[in-house]
Amino acid sequence: MPDYEENPRKRPPLGLPVGSVRALLTLFIVGVVTRSVALGRDLDVLWVETLLIALAHYFTSRRFINLPPDIVKKIQAEGLIENERHPLFLPRHSIRFLLIAAFVVLGIYLYQENRLLEPRALSLLGIVAAYVVGCLVRGFSTWLGHRRRKAVSSLWGDLKALVVLCVVATAGLPELLGSDPWPLDYQKAALALLLFYFGSR
Repeated sequence: MPDYEENPRKRPPLGLPVGSVRALLTLFIVGVVTRSVALGRDLDVLWVETLLIALAHYFTSRRFINLPPDIVKKIQAEGLIENERHPLFLPRHSIRFLLIAAFVVLGIYLYQENRLLEPRALSLLGIVAAYVVGCLVRGFSTWLGHRRRKAVSSLWGDLKALVVLCVVATAGLPELLGSDPWPLDYQKAALALLLFYFGSR
């Protein structure tokens, strides 16, 4: 457990493990959004935007370098990096599981109520699912690279980037030119693809 008495500035907020406050805020935002959609209330776009920013921030890695576990233990023992506890003292990936579970439960509830295809529900679940699928693809690619002991081909990254750039540019071009926009469904599909890309990076 890190000692913050020598350098109080390194102490995490409220003395909780690193990421705990972010976890609480993200869980709160998810709670507000999923409850509003479940009750059929109109949700201000600000909440959805905040949700996407919080999810994007929360699902990013907390360390910049992904080191093998034995190396991490060694440099933690030498005091070069802090021994991070998991947010809210929960097991690893618990918060991510709770976040995904909240939307899965919302989807099941809306399906049972025959409301899954309502525009607000479909839009919210679609954009969240696109981002989460991107994160899963990134995790799978990383796992596959470690298992095969070589990096995944850059061709996959290039292909993703090219497709996303083309689709988003096509969707946004009418807005830039002041002409008639594409149908809303196409714009939503472009946004979903963009979020998938961000999640998969």
